[in-house]
This record gives sequence, structure tokens and C-alpha cells, in this order.
Amino acid sequence: MKLWQALYGMIWIVLMEFLLAMSTHVTGSSVLISILIWLHVGLGLGIVALAFNNYDGIRKSTIAGRVKRTAKSTFQLSIVMAVLGVVLLFKDPLSWTVPVLNLSLFYIILFVHVVNAFAIITQAAAVAIAYDMWEDKEFLTETAPGEVPAMPMPAKPTPKP
Repeated sequence: MKLWQALYGMIWIVLMEFLLAMSTHVTGSSVLISILIWLHVGLGLGIVALAFNNYDGIRKSTIAGRVKRTAKSTFQLSIVMAVLGVVLLFKDPLSWTVPVLNLSLFYIILFVHVVNAFAIITQAAAVAIAYDMWEDKEFLTETAPGEVPAMPMPAKPTPKP
């Protein structure tokens, strides 16, 4: 898989994770809910692996340092999210209520887990777009204020004699 495909694929996988996580809160059989939760865990581990792959590919390129740092922090956030996800598997010990917030520790950790997911999808999109623009050398051409140029047409390959 090409790096640009993996970068954009990460966005779609995280979006699928959001949809899958929302589906675990529907009423249904406990077996179905368990299957959905374990699918969520599997996709989550896939996100960590893909985040590392993307970071490693970006790190090996000559792209600007800011993009490399963003890819690195995306990978780091994916690890934090995975650790929090494992903690969330044990709901009963997290039932202690934080008095000031009147929320259980479980829901506080769940909130941080979801915020991390939003951060990951946002940063993954930023890295994918930046890499795409860098690879196509779009940073080399400035445009006039107010101008939105049409997408350039790909160069036609020259026919071989």
C-alpha cells in the first residue's frame, strides 16, 4: 500500500471506529454487543499499527518537520487511546464516582478516550493532506488572494517510439 493510501485510510478506519462504537450502545443481545466491542478492540489495534506505519513512512521522507511531528503525535495518541481502551474493558472497578463532577471514573476515562479519537482523526487528516500537497509539490506555487484555481490535470505520459 502506498503511503498516501495508508494516510487517507487511517481517516476512514477511525470514522468506522466511531460508527462501531456508537453501535455498541444499541439494545440487543449481549452476544452481539460483545462481538461489536471486540471488533472495536481489533480495529483499535489496527489503528495503532497503521498510525505507526504512517509515522514511520512520514519519518523516512524529506517532508517538513511539522508534518513529521504531527504524525508522531498521532501515533502517540493512538497508544494512549489503546491503553485507555483496555482500562475501559474493566467497567466495575471504575464505578467509583468523582464527587466534584458527579461522574463515575469510567465515564471520565471514556470521555478522554473519545476526545483522543477526535484528535487522531483530525491530525490524521492534517498529515494526509500535507503529505499529498508536499508529494505533488503544491507548496511551491502560491495563488493570488481570493483565487481558487482548478485542480491541475495529470501529465500525459509520453508515448514510447
